[in-house]
Amino acid sequence: MLRVGVLAYPGCFASEVFGVPDLLTMATHVAGPDNAGYEVSVVSPRRRVVASGGVALTVSPLREVDVLVVPGFEFIPGQDLDAKIAGLSKEVAAIRSHADAGNVVVSICVGAFLLAEAGLLDRRRATTSWLFADELARRRPEADVRPEHLVVTDKGVTTTAAFSAMYDFALELIREHSGAEVARTTARVALVDDARSSQTPYVDARLLPQRGNEFSRQVMRRLDQNLAARYDLAALADTFKVSTRTLLRRFAEEAGQSPLEYLHSSRVRRARHLLETTDRTVSGICTAVGYRDPGTFAALFAKHTGRRPRDYRAAFRRGAGG
Repeated sequence: MLRVGVLAYPGCFASEVFGVPDLLTMATHVAGPDNAGYEVSVVSPRRRVVASGGVALTVSPLREVDVLVVPGFEFIPGQDLDAKIAGLSKEVAAIRSHADAGNVVVSICVGAFLLAEAGLLDRRRATTSWLFADELARRRPEADVRPEHLVVTDKGVTTTAAFSAMYDFALELIREHSGAEVARTTARVALVDDARSSQTPYVDARLLPQRGNEFSRQVMRRLDQNLAARYDLAALADTFKVSTRTLLRRFAEEAGQSPLEYLHSSRVRRARHLLETTDRTVSGICTAVGYRDPGTFAALFAKHTGRRPRDYRAAFRRGAGG
């Protein structure tokens, strides 16, 4: 039996408390009685825990487990994260104690911030939801944050991307403990994708906190309004009455990238939308977003999303004309 504990705490997502145990239960049934299963418990340093949405959870006292899973919590950009974490000092201490005992610690989504507070991400690779990856990197510069990854394991500490990435982690755990065939079958029974490798295709830059000030935003709007036009740095600089050198410097200072890098990401974002919602050919979409060579477009699209355009359409198609 592999002992798995899920750390429940005030405001945690109830679905992330039960998602991993439920998939492990399914794996146990798939594996059969002769395969070593999982002993799962929901633990807490508190006697009573109310999860997000006002859901009261039944919890057991902290105990020694082989794997401690730390779910995420409700967090909206701009909220006082310091105050949230300060109120969870008991949980942070429990996480640190578990790791100090040499056992595995796993976070789901923004649960990574609690691992960071416990000092577990220093000099380790880590991930979290793409929406909060920059914040995690800012708060914990000692961590090597990899926002493109779904699951990252480094020296006994595992972090995952948002919400559904708990299933990617659970399938990895099942694969290691119960075998690849049990993991594959469990994924089929649960209708869970067991072939994902990146969260990049899910990134929507419009939801990310705005960086920079009015100058870079004006340049971005100009580029967005002319996606199909040939990139002309000199003409762009002339539009804003600055030199090309000044434009590049100011844009980089405010946006953290070059105008051309932003244009590529914006074009890919538009191409993703067209692939998901229209019947237009890949070649037609390539032209519509400003690229003349389909091969160049496909390579750039794959760099940004982890998938070639046709593979992306097959995975994320939402219906024509939507």
